[in-house]
Amino acid sequence: MRKKRTWIVIGVILALGLAGFWLVRNGLPQAQAQAARTGEVVTAFVGDLAAGTTATGQVSAGQSARLTLPASGTVAEVRVQAGDAVQAGDILLRLETAELERAVANAAQALIIQEANLAALQTPPAAAQLMAAAAAVANAQAQLDSLLAGPTEAEIASAAASVAAAQADVTAASTRLNNTRNGAGAAEIQAAQIALNQAQVAATQATEQHTTILATIQDGNAPAGMLDDAELAARVNVLQANAQLAAAQETLNRLQTGNPNDVATAQATLATAVAQRNLAQAQYELLLAPASAAQIAAAEASLAQAQANLDKLQRGPTAAQLAAAEVQVENARISLERARLNLENGTVTAPFDGVVTAAHVQPGELASGILVEMIASDDLEVVLNVNEVDLSQITPGQETTVTLESWPDDPIPGRVRAIAPAAATSVGSSLVTFPVYVTLEASERPIRVGMTANAALELARREDVLLVPNGAIQVDRSNGTYSVILVQTNTQGQPVYETIPVTIGLRDGRYTEITSGIQAGDQLLIPDPTATNPFAPGGGNGSGGRPFGG
Repeated sequence: MRKKRTWIVIGVILALGLAGFWLVRNGLPQAQAQAARTGEVVTAFVGDLAAGTTATGQVSAGQSARLTLPASGTVAEVRVQAGDAVQAGDILLRLETAELERAVANAAQALIIQEANLAALQTPPAAAQLMAAAAAVANAQAQLDSLLAGPTEAEIASAAASVAAAQADVTAASTRLNNTRNGAGAAEIQAAQIALNQAQVAATQATEQHTTILATIQDGNAPAGMLDDAELAARVNVLQANAQLAAAQETLNRLQTGNPNDVATAQATLATAVAQRNLAQAQYELLLAPASAAQIAAAEASLAQAQANLDKLQRGPTAAQLAAAEVQVENARISLERARLNLENGTVTAPFDGVVTAAHVQPGELASGILVEMIASDDLEVVLNVNEVDLSQITPGQETTVTLESWPDDPIPGRVRAIAPAAATSVGSSLVTFPVYVTLEASERPIRVGMTANAALELARREDVLLVPNGAIQVDRSNGTYSVILVQTNTQGQPVYETIPVTIGLRDGRYTEITSGIQAGDQLLIPDPTATNPFAPGGGNGSGGRPFGG
């Protein structure tokens, strides 16, 4: 009897245990369903995803210029001011160029001269030049031979005759002076007449003798050299006889017509005659004196120079002379080019189409340093400061969207042009950023250099991938895993929740790519962060995690 009661108790206990197990199995989803009603159920779906980053920078000119001049000068004219639109080649500023223009003219003239010198060297000498050079050699040789040989008898006779004639002039002048002082008597007039008659006879004889010699020379009946000396002596005698005749006639005329008693005039005449007599005497003595070594050396040098000039003409220029002349021409040409360049540098011109941002000088001021600044207004770009963490995912050509602080609701498409090879310098900051240059598409907005710009850079893109809202992702940071709460319905039509591990991929500010764990159409729970749910995954013992974003 007692044994039977024992089995009854055991049966009751087993029945109660089975009932409790059933309650636990079927009652927990009900508790979860009640708690989950405060959350949000979302559906996993297939779509496209793009992840990116944002960066801030400033609008900059893709092309800019700070214009200077290679040399300083006084500003003559400034044609632009800040804000002026200019085209490539427009004159922005001009210096005073009068001195520069003179330098160009002088350099051009110097080039013409050097080219003429080169042409003269390259042109063969004319026959007349050769003949003149040969004549110069012959003349120099004759002068040297004359010095070495000494004077001829005819030259000595001629010089002696000149001395005698000059002495006669002195005597006559002295007589005239005495007559002027003392007056003339009959005896003096008679003596003057006799002297005139004698002078007339002497002049006639000298002329006849000279005429005879000339006739003999023309007939060719005597050696030419001998007759030449005789003719020279006869001609000198004629000159002297005529001079004495003229002096005798003058003396007689003066005595016959009376003397104005101008003693001063007679004294001057005598002084002149004495000077001429002394000169004739000195020339006579010089002729008789042998040639000095200095005279011979000078004659030899003249002959050598004349011969060198003739040889130079006959030989033509040497290769070295031609090369030197060509160098002179080239130097002159370089000087002209430099002068022209200096003149061109006297003006500042626009290197490209754009807008002037600053003009730093006024007319009359000294031009030095930066004179004009300008930018290409149709070539604007944004220089972004991008965190080094994102730099590896940015490449030239990558598309981006830019907004300006002045027009935040007007996005402007852009494209990455280049990435700076070196980090930007940032004083007092440990953040490392690199300049990224973004070109902008055309915009109707009056964009200005220096405006603040914000850019959204697309770092990665996925197409036709499984996506869930970021809030559906649960993160367990203790072991670096991710999960979602899968919502299903049991046989009683009640929601059943199951924590499913997942693998994530790309994410942006709203969605996360799921690469494994669930499929499209799955219902997922985003728990209400304000609700207390002891049955939530990871709840109670603190081993779970918080949602992955919001």
